[in-house]
Amino acid sequence: MELRLYDTLSREKRTFVPLDPNNVRMYVCGPTVYDFAHIGNARPVIVFDVLFRLLRHLYGEAHVKYVRNITDVDDKINDRAARDFPGLPLNEAIRKVTEETGRQFHADVDALGALRPSVEPRATEHIAEMREIIERLVKGGFAYVAEDHVLFSPQAMNAANSSLPRYGALSNRSLDEMVAGARVDIAPYKKGNTDFVLWKPSKPGEPSWPSPAGITAEGRPGWHIECSAMAWKHLGEHFDIHGGGIDLVFPHHENEVAQSCCAFHRERMANYWMHNGFLQVESEKMSKSLGNFITIHELLKDWPGEVLRLNMLKTHYRSPIDWTMKSLEESAKTLDDWYRVAADVEPGKPAASVVEPLLDDLNTSLAIAALHSLRGSDVHALAGSLRLLGFLSESAAQWEGRKQQASGVDANEVERLIAERTAARSRKDFGESDRIRDVLVAMGVAIKDSKEGTTWEVVR
Repeated sequence: MELRLYDTLSREKRTFVPLDPNNVRMYVCGPTVYDFAHIGNARPVIVFDVLFRLLRHLYGEAHVKYVRNITDVDDKINDRAARDFPGLPLNEAIRKVTEETGRQFHADVDALGALRPSVEPRATEHIAEMREIIERLVKGGFAYVAEDHVLFSPQAMNAANSSLPRYGALSNRSLDEMVAGARVDIAPYKKGNTDFVLWKPSKPGEPSWPSPAGITAEGRPGWHIECSAMAWKHLGEHFDIHGGGIDLVFPHHENEVAQSCCAFHRERMANYWMHNGFLQVESEKMSKSLGNFITIHELLKDWPGEVLRLNMLKTHYRSPIDWTMKSLEESAKTLDDWYRVAADVEPGKPAASVVEPLLDDLNTSLAIAALHSLRGSDVHALAGSLRLLGFLSESAAQWEGRKQQASGVDANEVERLIAERTAARSRKDFGESDRIRDVLVAMGVAIKDSKEGTTWEVVR
């Protein structure tokens, strides 16, 4: 069975045919490092990690290159740095913010079971590539200089008599719709309402670099040009897959397409554009004003990362997801069971019943249903399939131990009480036996009696 992926540009599922099967290339927009990543940020991390794993499974680990960038120059970073380190020069404060937030991001996504990308470029390390693309766009007539800014003109792109794509094709919007429906920056130096910034002058104290296109004042890049430059540097002018959240389709990805295709005279930047859907919390849009803004870091205090991972993957990546406490509890119980059954088993080859749904546009919800079917039939295939999806990172004992630690349960005390209960049952003192069971329940421990003896687990 062949891999089929939904392409946002063509609005259909298409058979995945890599440009080079020995060098499959994927770019995904990463974090802007100014604060803890929220649970919505975790969705593309997990979704494209599964795709990365699947591509490695299909083409071999050495033949897949995954690039996820870090944006470390941005107004939000500047504001956070000035707020948190008012006594430091801004550039020094920015470095502190981006380094610390970058470490936090890596710790959080590592806990989610996500593999590190092949390359993780930082925007500030690719200023030369940004300048090169901007110079090409100005020379080609797609961008212009105005008051120390460089701006891209979508009108010039659409007027070009060439094989370039139409600006607006990715988001399926016309220029008129963009002007009418989008919040556009109004500035007297802009030739058109939809023109967007490639480069802008820096304010005093802000990060700055020598400007392109003959501008004498130093400046800094606009957001969109950063990803075009990093993708070009590490994947080339034309690559296989570009991914991110659905909120990035317009304007970010639309502008990436425009910049890259016009700079390199290409019909496409990426052959497949993939976008994951929105996330809500308890049926409401996540926002700080509603008090339901949840960071990955906060959730990891109460739940293992694999529980968050499973909870995310139970919904198809293109569908909206409702993040609920009930669903988290169900995911925790499922993982408890999988760890008991498969964590210490020699993993076999991932089952076809799991891989085939993944080949159908990464249908993780059907793949997870197939995992449940494997539980009672082939635990070796179950173990191999779970590992393909990024689960079973530790032994059953480690998993159970972490649960106990998180819950504050003393394992030695539990074992002592179970031994006392077993003795009470042996002498037919069922009142004492029931009393000890109630003590264990109050501790958050569930016990199960069988002919092999009594087992126990922490109930979250």
